[in-house]
Amino acid sequence: MAETSIVDKEAAHFGGMADDWWDPSGSSAMLHKLNPVRLAYVRDMIDQHWQADEHGFKPLAGKSALDVGCGAGLLAEPLARLGARVTAVDAAPELIAVAKAHAAGQGLQIDYRAGGVEELGGRFDLVTAMEVIEHVADPQSFIDGLAERLADGGLLILSTPNRTAWSKLLTITLAEGTGRIPRGTHDYNKFIDPDSMRGLLAQAGLEVADFEGIAVSPTRGLHLSEDLSLNYLVAARWAS
Repeated sequence: MAETSIVDKEAAHFGGMADDWWDPSGSSAMLHKLNPVRLAYVRDMIDQHWQADEHGFKPLAGKSALDVGCGAGLLAEPLARLGARVTAVDAAPELIAVAKAHAAGQGLQIDYRAGGVEELGGRFDLVTAMEVIEHVADPQSFIDGLAERLADGGLLILSTPNRTAWSKLLTITLAEGTGRIPRGTHDYNKFIDPDSMRGLLAQAGLEVADFEGIAVSPTRGLHLSEDLSLNYLVAARWAS
C-alpha cells in the first residue's frame, strides 16, 4: 500500500484555486454545477441505505460522515446540514483554511483537516470522495484507505469521470480547452471505468450497491442519468 494517496502537484493545483472556491463563476464553477446533482444522489442513497424518511430534514442525525478530498466544503456543508457529525479532509492546506472560514460564517461545526485519508483514525457511517480518485497516487490504496474508515453497515459514495472518448472530449478537450475547467486538472490516463471501479471496491471487501451516471444536455444541463459514459457515481457497502 502506498504511504499516502496525495500527489503533491495535484494538491498544489487545487490549492491554487482556493481563493475563489466559493464563487459560482470562479475557477470551481463546474464543481458548483456538479454539486446539486451529486447531492441529490447522495440524499437518495442515504434514504435507501438507512430507510430514512425522504421528506425528513436530518436523515443523518446521529451519524458520522467523512468527506475525503473535500475541497473548501461544497459537500461537507450540506452533509452537516443533513444532521451528520462531519469530518472532512483535503490534501491542500489552502482549501482547508477557506473551508474552516466559510463553515464558521455559516454557523456549521465541521472537523476540517489537511492531509490524506491514511492519516485519519476512527470509522464513519458515511464516507464520500467526489472527483478525487482520478487524482490520487494509487487508486487501490486509496479505496483501501476509504474502506478502513467505513463503519460496519456504512455507506461509501464516490464520483469520477468515466474512461471514455466522450468523457475525454467533454472534460479535457472542451471544458479545459475553453477554460471552463482550469487547464491541467485532469489526466485521461487516470480515469477509471465502472468495471475497474467495481474491481477496486471488491478488492477492498466492498460490493457495489448502485451506479448512476451524470450526463449533460442543452436543455437539462448536468443531471442524473442511466448513461455512465461521461461521469458516474457509485454507492458501495461491505460485501455480504
